[in-house]
Amino acid sequence: MREIIHIQTGQCGNQIGAKFWEVISDEHCVDPNGSYYGDDPVQLERIDVYYNEAAGKKYVPRAVLVDLEPGTMDAIRASPVGKLFRPDNYIFGQSGAGNNWAKGHYTEGSELVDSVLDVIRREAENCDSLQGFQLTHSLGGGTGSGLGTLLVHKIRQEYHDRMVCTFSVVPSPKVSDTVVEPYNATLSLHQLIEYSDETFCIDNEALYDICFRTLKLNTPSYGDLNHLVSYVISGVTTSLRFPGQLNADLRKLAVNMIPFPRLHFFMVGFAPLTSRHTSQYRQITVSELTQQMFDAKNMMAACDPRHGRYLTVTAMFRGRVSMREVDENMYNIQRKNSSYFVEWIPNNIKTSVCDVPPKGLKMSATFLGNSTSVQELFKRISDQFSSMFRRKAFLYWYTGEGMDELEFSEAEANINDLVSEYQQYQDATVGENETADMDMQQGGEMMDY
Repeated sequence: MREIIHIQTGQCGNQIGAKFWEVISDEHCVDPNGSYYGDDPVQLERIDVYYNEAAGKKYVPRAVLVDLEPGTMDAIRASPVGKLFRPDNYIFGQSGAGNNWAKGHYTEGSELVDSVLDVIRREAENCDSLQGFQLTHSLGGGTGSGLGTLLVHKIRQEYHDRMVCTFSVVPSPKVSDTVVEPYNATLSLHQLIEYSDETFCIDNEALYDICFRTLKLNTPSYGDLNHLVSYVISGVTTSLRFPGQLNADLRKLAVNMIPFPRLHFFMVGFAPLTSRHTSQYRQITVSELTQQMFDAKNMMAACDPRHGRYLTVTAMFRGRVSMREVDENMYNIQRKNSSYFVEWIPNNIKTSVCDVPPKGLKMSATFLGNSTSVQELFKRISDQFSSMFRRKAFLYWYTGEGMDELEFSEAEANINDLVSEYQQYQDATVGENETADMDMQQGGEMMDY
C-alpha cells in the first residue's frame, strides 16, 4: 500500500484535520470508535493508505496531532472523532506560541519537535511503502506556521525521497485574525518555497464567499468552512484510496503540475457546490462540473485566475463518468479559453477518474490549478510585510526569541523573487528569443508591474 502520514499542527490545522477525518471515515464507513460498519469491499480495499489496523478489527487514523497548547487537543478529544485517534499521537506543549512564528519555530517549537518526530518515525516504520506526508496548518498564527514549517524542514531532511504536501491556510485580504500575520506568513512561505513539494493554498475569505454566494449560508461557521476544505483534501487523495480508471498519486500529481521546482503553489476548487434549495433543480453532468470547476468564484484562494495564466491544471473526477466525455470537455475548455493557458506547455490539463463518488453525490470533481495569478496572494502578503518591517514594528517579539533581522530581509527577498518568477512565466511566449532565457537564469531582479 502507498501509505500517507497525516500531520496537523496548530488550532486551525487541527480543526481542518479533524473535519477531514470525519469526511474520510464516513467514506470508508468507519464509525467514531474505529469499527467498520459498511458492506462494500471497495471501502476496505485500500483503507491502509490512511488507517492502521489495530487489534479487534479497529481502524486507527495514521495521524499525528500537534499543538503548543492543550486547548485544541481537549476540544478534539471531546468531539465525535476524538476516540478514533491513538492517544499517544496527541502531542502538545503547555505554553502556546502566542501568534509568534519565532516561538513556534525556534524556542517552544524546538523543544517539542523531537517528540513529534519520534511519533512520525514510529508511524513511518509501520508502513510497507510510505508515499509521503500531508500537513494541515495555517500561516497566520504561531504554531501552525512556526512549528508547521519546522516539521516540514525536519521531515525533508529525514525522508528526502518522500513527498511532502501541505494544505496551508493563507491570510486573506479582508479577514485578518492577528496583527502580525504578514510576518508569520512571510517567514513560513520562505520555508515552504524551499522545503515543501506541493502546497495547496486555501483562504478564509474565499471560503466565506463560497458559503455566502454559492451555498447561500447566511452565517457560515468555521465548521462549514472546514467542511469545504476537507472535500478538497479527500478529493486530492481519492485515487489512492479507491480503485479508478485513471489514477493519480501525489508523485504523479507533482510531476504533472510543477514545471519549475519553486512554483509549487496550487489553487484548489471543488464541484458541485450548490445550495440545498437549488440542488434538486439541476442535473449534475460532466460538463456542468467542468464549467463550475473552472469558475473563478469556485477557487478557495483569494486570487482571480483571470488575472494570470494557467501553467498546469489537474481535474480529478469521482463517480461513474465516461472517460470520453471528460476528455472532450477538457479539450473544449482549453480551446475556448486558450488565452488563459500558457501556450508553451501544449496539453497542460491532467485528468484522473475514480469510480467511487463522495457520500451523498452522484459525481464530483476536484480542481487543482498552478496559475500565475497566485502571485497576487504573495504580493499582498509582501506589501503588508514591508509596510510593517520598514518601521520595525513588532520586531522585538521575534528578535527576543533569538531571531535575526537578516532572516526577515531574506524571507522578503525570497517572496519577491517568487512573484517576479511567476510574472516572467506569465509574460513568456513561445516565440521569445534566447535573451529571455538569459534573464530567467539571472532571475531575482524585481520586475516593474
